[in-house]
Amino acid sequence: MNDQLRGPILIGFAEALAAPETAFSLRAAGLPVAAFTRRGKRPPLRKHPEVPVHAVTAPEQSAAEAISELKALATTLGAVALLPLDDPAVWLCDRVAAELGLPVIGATGPQARLALDKRLQFDAARAAGLPVPETVVLDQASDALNLDEFPLVLKPAFAVTEIDGRLDKAGGAVCANRDELVATVQRWRAAGPILAQPWIAGSGEGVFGIAVDGEVRSWSAHRRLRMVNPQGSGSSACISAVPEEAITASGARMMVQAGWEGLFMLEILRDKHGTPWFMELNGRTWGSLALARRLGFEYPAWAASERLGLGHPQGPEPVARPEVVSRHLGREILHTLSVLRGPKSTALVEWPGRWETLRSVTRLRRGEGWYNWSREHPAIFLDDTLQTVRGAMPRGRSR
Repeated sequence: MNDQLRGPILIGFAEALAAPETAFSLRAAGLPVAAFTRRGKRPPLRKHPEVPVHAVTAPEQSAAEAISELKALATTLGAVALLPLDDPAVWLCDRVAAELGLPVIGATGPQARLALDKRLQFDAARAAGLPVPETVVLDQASDALNLDEFPLVLKPAFAVTEIDGRLDKAGGAVCANRDELVATVQRWRAAGPILAQPWIAGSGEGVFGIAVDGEVRSWSAHRRLRMVNPQGSGSSACISAVPEEAITASGARMMVQAGWEGLFMLEILRDKHGTPWFMELNGRTWGSLALARRLGFEYPAWAASERLGLGHPQGPEPVARPEVVSRHLGREILHTLSVLRGPKSTALVEWPGRWETLRSVTRLRRGEGWYNWSREHPAIFLDDTLQTVRGAMPRGRSR
């Protein structure tokens, strides 16, 4: 255990997909860890004997109570830093840290605004030379009815929004024609501005790094093999890739110009012509962290060490290499079910074949790894799988 720290690094939300891998990374570096979870949740991380998990009010129920309770928890535990694991936590930790004067291992201040506002992200990406899809900013959902070029995708401009004292997070939708657009607008619940972009078919990629003192290092990358929902979602299986120099050069320029400090992820969509379109910036840990860690990129531990003045680990920089695969068992099951159900929009003309999907998902290759697996703590992996599948059932609720 690192005896330079008086208290734990407080991570959350503990039910986020990246929570187990983040805790594994910090613990492997000898850093003390505690976690916070939404009251009523039973995150798999609770099965880690050395990571106490504490409940706070969900900001989706009361943002003010969530802020107050996380402040009290951090004070009681003597937390030395906050580390957000999802977008609501970025919003929450930014506010709590500002009041307590705690460091955040992740986005805070102007960087938190950048991490949560896709309009700012697109402007920053364009200025840095990253290709960005043509984007129309709409004030409200009904304005989308004036659009007439299909297929298109609608998404909220803000990753999270506070409405009537509660935090709200909404997803996007693909529309192949006017009928689908009208139906989407009628059920649209996200508040605030909306972004409309052309629907681009392609392969999702992630590019990762750490920014320190105006320099970006420790680049790695992966490509999505399968997504939970082929329409577009988080990955259920991914494969490592060597970062493309043109992307890392522009990405570094973007992060340095933003004054970024710490870890980050650039989400890229590569179309059939090979153009790498910038989709979004994640200013916190990501679900597929297991793959980076298998390659030797201990982003949470490195970011924490830098932010807390413990120094960057000595030794040679890991080398990004292709063809390393990581999978999430629960999400692979959901991917299969999603393929069997079929697409929700006629814009999705290249839907995976059912038999091809069954063969790919059930085939186990030597050397493949699993998200959130630890030989020392297998109960976390098993509980994560069970909760992922159960949460997607009609009467369940997603974590």
